[in-house]
Amino acid sequence: MLIKHYFINKIAHSSYILAGSDVCAVIDPQRDTDLYIKEARALGLEITHILQTHLHADFVSGHMDLAEKTGAKIYVAKSAKCTFDHVALSEGDTIEIENIFIKVLETPGHTPEHLCYVVTDIARGEDPVCAFVGDTLFVGDVGRPDLFPDMAEELAGKLYHSLHDKILKLPDFCEVLPAHGAGSLCGRAMGAKRHSTIGYERKYNVALQIKDKAEFIKSLTEDMPPAPDHFSRCSDINRKGPALVSQLPRMKELNAEAFKEMIEKDTVAVVDTRSYLAFGSQHIPGSWSLDFNGNLPTFAGWVLPLDKDLLVVSDSFSEAEKTNDWLRRVGQDRIVGYLDGGMAGWAVKGYITNSITQISAEDLHDMVIGSEKFVLLDVRAPQEYENGHIEGAINIPVADLRERHTELNKGYPIIMICSSGNRSSLGVSILGQHGFKKLYNVAGGITGYSAAGYTKRCSVCQNPHGSRFYSRVEEVKTHFKQ
Repeated sequence: MLIKHYFINKIAHSSYILAGSDVCAVIDPQRDTDLYIKEARALGLEITHILQTHLHADFVSGHMDLAEKTGAKIYVAKSAKCTFDHVALSEGDTIEIENIFIKVLETPGHTPEHLCYVVTDIARGEDPVCAFVGDTLFVGDVGRPDLFPDMAEELAGKLYHSLHDKILKLPDFCEVLPAHGAGSLCGRAMGAKRHSTIGYERKYNVALQIKDKAEFIKSLTEDMPPAPDHFSRCSDINRKGPALVSQLPRMKELNAEAFKEMIEKDTVAVVDTRSYLAFGSQHIPGSWSLDFNGNLPTFAGWVLPLDKDLLVVSDSFSEAEKTNDWLRRVGQDRIVGYLDGGMAGWAVKGYITNSITQISAEDLHDMVIGSEKFVLLDVRAPQEYENGHIEGAINIPVADLRERHTELNKGYPIIMICSSGNRSSLGVSILGQHGFKKLYNVAGGITGYSAAGYTKRCSVCQNPHGSRFYSRVEEVKTHFKQ
């Protein structure tokens, strides 16, 4: 038996190949599926099974593309009520792949239809060697149950039983192979390690230490991170079966003149993926700032309109192609054009541009202690803001600015800040679309402001790959030294 692991940064998604001698299964495939086909070819294997742990919310899965290319059967929960051709699975069902025996557990909680696949290598022994746990159990965390707001408490209760009555009944040495790692919003805050064991998580996963069911439910239904808009869309797309990538529109290279003609039709939106500093220098009016080096796919799925075709402004065609891949992973399938020659080609045509003033930590501090009137807008998530912020700043998470811009006064200068400058640049672009003129972006964000010594460090910003129980680190260090 062989297991190959694949991890996509930004959306922090893990998928796997589970292989025997001649055939293999792919578990929770990503949408661009060629890597599995190349790997199977290199190993001399045929892909015969595609196993879905659940209807993924944060990305569009590659099950349809992989099935179309390989002829493999798709296995998914019967309760998911999928409308494409599939093998429906329920509690206690089994799948055999040569000497690999897979037992199906129904583990609702993160989603209503969730499954876990418990794997035994019967060539070696009778005990389970690993479990593909999807989003039920993570390294250092458990799946969030609030993606269906009306069912949050019910699902949290089901998650408690899925964990304590099923998953934790597995042997301590059984490997835990989750579908996500640090950086995913499918949990509150996972550890950076990609896999674990039942025994280690039983002992050190703080969520699993909450034995009281009511307290467990409370811990997972209060103060959770916001769920992006595309989470509910992606679940439905995955249930119906995503469009094949081969059938999606081709991204055309457009010169500045053709690009300008396209945006004048008012049926497109412009996505600028250059750095926030480049965006601030010059950008096409009305465009969205989504820095390629930030969490591009999450915010693209979250904020970009669904009723318009998308045009991309990037530093290179290669980056535009990668942008296309990232956007398709979150269900943004209408990428139709790229600005050939970039902003330089646009500028030499004499076309109109806008710019945003970028200010440093020193500039911001001078304003904070000065007498000038302005609005300091912190667009980080509430948990980040509560962990530490500049006195007098107001908090509106960046995605919420699409509706909550009406709460702001266009007459005052608005200084936007996040952890680094990426999200605040997105916020500036959103306000710019709504007629705000006096906009400033803090380069380096709260991270730079704290590095300059003007406020305490934000532990959430400084430790993005840590557990939500990071505050216990010093306690553990003290215990270890003893």
